[in-house]
Amino acid sequence: MKIPKKQKTYCPKCKKHTEMTVAEAKRRTRSTAHPMSRGANSRMRKRGLRRGFGNQNKYSKPPGGGKRVGAKSSKKIDLRLKCAVCKKMVVHTNPRAKKVEFV
Repeated sequence: MKIPKKQKTYCPKCKKHTEMTVAEAKRRTRSTAHPMSRGANSRMRKRGLRRGFGNQNKYSKPPGGGKRVGAKSSKKIDLRLKCAVCKKMVVHTNPRAKKVEFV
């Protein structure tokens, strides 16, 4: 996906459309975004996530080799837009793409 380095977008601080510089932001996972969320780990464990280390006396892989059937092949892109007037940063989430190129 080709994205321009500068684009005109709405700035919530200036309350008007301004020229913004575009850069890729590092995507935050659920655990980094809300590390202290109450009861989250216990709920995840009940759901079958956050299982801990080792195979816990189970098979190390499911039958058939454990292929990731239905897994997404691309990530969503977070763009960090910086206003040229007030220098405020705004993060926009873009649709999925395997590769991002700034032109």
